[in-house]
Amino acid sequence: MFSKKPRNFDLKAAVEWNQCVTERGCERFRFGANIQTTMAKYAQKEGVELDEDEFDTYTEPSTGQLLSVRRFTWRTTSGVSVQVITYGATITSIKMPDRNGTIDDIVMGFDDMKGYLQPLNPYFGATVGRVANRIGSATITIDDQTYHLTPNLAPHMLHGGAKGFDKVNWSHHVNGTDVVLSCLSRDLEEGFPGDVITTVTYRLTNENRLEVELRSTSTRPTFVNLTNHSYFNLAGHATGSSALYQHLLAINADQTTDVDKDSIPTGKLLPVAGTVFDLRIPHPLGAVIDKVPHYEGFDHNFCITKGTGQGGAFVARAEHPGTGRALEVYSNQPGVQFYTSNHIQSGTLSGKGGASYGKHGAFCLETQNYPDAVNHANFPPAVLYPGQVYLHLVEYRLSVD
Repeated sequence: MFSKKPRNFDLKAAVEWNQCVTERGCERFRFGANIQTTMAKYAQKEGVELDEDEFDTYTEPSTGQLLSVRRFTWRTTSGVSVQVITYGATITSIKMPDRNGTIDDIVMGFDDMKGYLQPLNPYFGATVGRVANRIGSATITIDDQTYHLTPNLAPHMLHGGAKGFDKVNWSHHVNGTDVVLSCLSRDLEEGFPGDVITTVTYRLTNENRLEVELRSTSTRPTFVNLTNHSYFNLAGHATGSSALYQHLLAINADQTTDVDKDSIPTGKLLPVAGTVFDLRIPHPLGAVIDKVPHYEGFDHNFCITKGTGQGGAFVARAEHPGTGRALEVYSNQPGVQFYTSNHIQSGTLSGKGGASYGKHGAFCLETQNYPDAVNHANFPPAVLYPGQVYLHLVEYRLSVD
């Protein structure tokens, strides 16, 4: 059964999360081994089911090879199901009941590979990398060495370049009810230095917590900043902007990163107090979304507030009052990109079940390091050196009020 939660921050849950995550240096974190093992056994013991089948096939453009895209489906005893495919290590579906027991899918996506391969796909549900978000002038400097990257959002880089991790069919391994997806990014792909091996582990518990663990190692100093790019609408993926405006949204952040006209960080951190970005207490999205200056909604990095030495922290909470569905996000990352689908033009994108997706039809909470962090000395450390492990933990907690 879902837990019934009040419409405020779940502080007890936040404390539990913080106790589960320990910090090991500025960039190295891990779940406690015993906790991770216990979670996996608990999921199996309490009846979480995992199935695997073929989602679709597609022809890899660079090789002409016909590839099979595998799909993994988890189901809990309370009616929640999650689907992930190997292409882009993508979350394609999250289904959950509302307070009346009606089940709906709460993330945008497509029914087949034709949808995910189309140019208009705005990274629905994908694992984005090697570097998520924007890199100014598509240029990075690491230890006095400058690298010129693919300017796929000319003159800047967005979400890893022309062929980021979202356009790779990942290898897969199943361990109980954990699914581990892996990919190799070669030295100088999209201009980034170093061979980088990345794994994404997906796990769904019977408490309706989707746990995602992203790890990377590199053979050379490089820049890694991964995220998941799921588009949520808790009223249902096809309910559009009118339902999105009803959502109550809170983000645990005292500051945002200032950006220029191209959404490239200037290096300044701006306080949210007294601005439309002050979401520290829940606000209806419809009351604030049209007040964002110079934008048609939110597309900004929020700096998560947490104590010194604190590994993981509460990031955000969203609730749709009409259905009672709620989502809480926890992560060990210092930032989250809050995006409200400003650039999806109505009538141009057909999604699952023929749904017509449009502007402000969903929101994204992309946990991350600050955008362009490698180019700003005052931002959190961003360089991954050989011998280190990039570890990004994020947990999505689903509940019904």
